[in-house]
Amino acid sequence: MPRLIAEPTVVTAAGNKPKRIEEFAGRVSSGHENVSIARMISPGGWEEPAQQPEFEEITVVLRGTLRVESEDGVLEVAAGQAVIAQPGERVRYSTPGEEGAEYIAVCLPAFSPHTVHRDGEPG
Repeated sequence: MPRLIAEPTVVTAAGNKPKRIEEFAGRVSSGHENVSIARMISPGGWEEPAQQPEFEEITVVLRGTLRVESEDGVLEVAAGQAVIAQPGERVRYSTPGEEGAEYIAVCLPAFSPHTVHRDGEPG
């Protein structure tokens, strides 16, 4: 029988302001190691340290604008658009606009604090 995820697991977020991460599938909420799917609700002015994850991250913006900085430049990803960051690519996410952003992040394999490799964090 299909398994219902009645509600997501709220996960602690990195960054300078509180950001809500609601994991629907992944290591924490469902035990999946091959994929994680989470909804992010990020306030205006939020930013996190740069990271160089071991996983691919596909992000679909639902509302607002997500800024993605990389060694190749800056992308402003608006509602209705998506961005894909490859494993090993150094990126930094932020929502500098006043309205913040809401977006879905899909990580392959699943997100792990041990494989995200954020600046200033051990491991």
